[in-house]
Amino acid sequence: MRILLLIFIYCGSLFAIDATLDVVKTVQKIPNAEVSYSDSKNSEQAQKIYKILMTDLKISGHFEVFDGDKFKGDSIDYVPYKNKKIDLLIRIEVRNDANGMKAIMYLYDINSSEFKISKIYTISNEALYPFAAHKMAININDYIKAPSIAWMNRFIVLSKYVGSGLADIIVSDYTLTYQKVIVKGGLNIFPKWADANQTEIYYTKYFEKPTIVKYNIYTGLSQNIIQSDGMAIVSDVSKDGSKLLLSLAPETQSDIFLYNLNTKKTTQLTKYPGIDVSGNFIDNDTAMIFISDRVGYPNVFAKKLDIYAPVEQVVYHGRNNSSASAYGDYVVYTSRETANEFGLNTFNLYLISTKSDYIRRLTANGTNQMPRFSSDGGSIMFLKHTQNQSALGIIRLDYNRSYLFPLNNIKIQAFDW
Repeated sequence: MRILLLIFIYCGSLFAIDATLDVVKTVQKIPNAEVSYSDSKNSEQAQKIYKILMTDLKISGHFEVFDGDKFKGDSIDYVPYKNKKIDLLIRIEVRNDANGMKAIMYLYDINSSEFKISKIYTISNEALYPFAAHKMAININDYIKAPSIAWMNRFIVLSKYVGSGLADIIVSDYTLTYQKVIVKGGLNIFPKWADANQTEIYYTKYFEKPTIVKYNIYTGLSQNIIQSDGMAIVSDVSKDGSKLLLSLAPETQSDIFLYNLNTKKTTQLTKYPGIDVSGNFIDNDTAMIFISDRVGYPNVFAKKLDIYAPVEQVVYHGRNNSSASAYGDYVVYTSRETANEFGLNTFNLYLISTKSDYIRRLTANGTNQMPRFSSDGGSIMFLKHTQNQSALGIIRLDYNRSYLFPLNNIKIQAFDW
């Protein structure tokens, strides 16, 4: 797979430091890290890993990253690096033998003039090389005891349109460099991870009726969960994986249902003559947020997981808040800022707390949609469309930075990470 161009956008003017969010970065001066790769017969593979690793270290927010020269041999003269004020030197080497490809990461602490880490990463399938780079970044990050970036080693699952009425399910790394089709044939949409270990997914398959399917990405085994006449979507999975929030439309309009995988019991949580969709668990899986048009336009609401619990409006900003995601006490949602009859409208992302009146704008332009929190809540992934390009974006909440990975010839229907 080709390496997609990384576009770095510094958005400092959009983010105000506040007491509502815990700012986890406590290091006053982040280390200067120089990355280089071996000049050998496997330099092409080493260079690919090197490029991904450079991206990972930049996106972590924990390093100032510098491009190093190719290296030969294993000798180190620490003085030139000290003169350049480099703190860490990372060297990448790739070796191929009868057992497959191995990537080796060498880490040198320039300040102490010491060789600190030598670690081998076995690559069973050459296409998986981005994950070797992600693991290297995680290990380097752990060495300086910075906040975890383990989310970089997780899969993204996405549905990609491939033709009229056709969509495939794909797993990828977060940079989209690695991509593998796992479900194809027909219309396969709205993928959702079924467990924290990322072994199974839920997705919607169109048979005679929209059907929610559970699929194991390693064994290929699948199981039909539930059908509905008009709509059948898994919008969220509880922390222990035993309960699902579903958007179903058994009677024309959609409502939110709670599905218990152990008992196979379905409980209707909303009963509204309009549209209720996209439930997300909050408050330790005792309540949910969801999108509804009950105020005349799409907006974010909340209620306890009971049909008789009252519904509360969560967002009082914007006139078209059509998608949202939750993590802990925080909700990120997309809000329409313009109402152009022709051309793209501006949809920006906002972050709010369910426990206060805190609100923070996260984007400034373009059409920003489908926000999704990372597994640790420290980052948000989203789709961004402008007149010139479409991209998959990542916002690092505690570092006031965002990054875009252009979507070249990829039209994403939905994704989860």
